[in-house]
Amino acid sequence: MIDFNNASFVKLKEAPQFGEKVSQLFVKGEESLGAFKGIRDGVVFTNKRIIALNVQGLTGKKRDYTSLPYRNIAAYSVETAGTFDLDAELDIWLSGLGKIRFEFKGKCNIIEISRFISIHVL
Repeated sequence: MIDFNNASFVKLKEAPQFGEKVSQLFVKGEESLGAFKGIRDGVVFTNKRIIALNVQGLTGKKRDYTSLPYRNIAAYSVETAGTFDLDAELDIWLSGLGKIRFEFKGKCNIIEISRFISIHVL
């Protein structure tokens, strides 16, 4: 499970093929909207939830999948990339759990992600 006291996924880069790593968890009608990968960990935004994958151990065979339903989001904040700071950030506060931060590098449409979260939260 994600440690919500220190929850941060840093330097995520768009990686559509990463969505295949969590597709076995999808329910009927669920589809990937965007997948992002760090060094070993990653996150997939679906039309129903956010799935965070934390790869553990030396071999990487141990994996922790955390499902974050959009309905549990109490608030969120986005910071877009700038001219010199090319990273975008998404902070999400989940009811009863705490805060998680996703830091995106390179190409990432953070506004589109924000809009999709708003559809489910508002």
